[in-house]
Amino acid sequence: MPITCFIRYEIDPFQREAFAAYARAWGHIIPRCGGHLVGYFLPDEGTNNVAWGLVGFDDLAAYERYRANLRQDPEGKANFEAAQTHRFILREERSWLEDVEGTRNLPREIRP
Repeated sequence: MPITCFIRYEIDPFQREAFAAYARAWGHIIPRCGGHLVGYFLPDEGTNNVAWGLVGFDDLAAYERYRANLRQDPEGKANFEAAQTHRFILREERSWLEDVEGTRNLPREIRP
């Protein structure tokens, strides 16, 4: 059963670009380690200190393999270290969601 990790970040709004660079780095680290990056999202209007990341996996076993790969990935380690050094992530919360069958990665429909 596919699952998605929904990560809610409380970020330092004055370090928005540092968080954006952190998120962009995951764009190739996560897929290389076995996750499906749905995306990272920065605040636009309203609350300015909350960002999100969504990462999908085929199942919990795939997530465990991903975690093992990530622990060994030099670029992943460096990205985590940068976040700790620069302290642009103030808090992180993770929720696990079960994907509703038939709703993930659907192609866009173009209407006339």
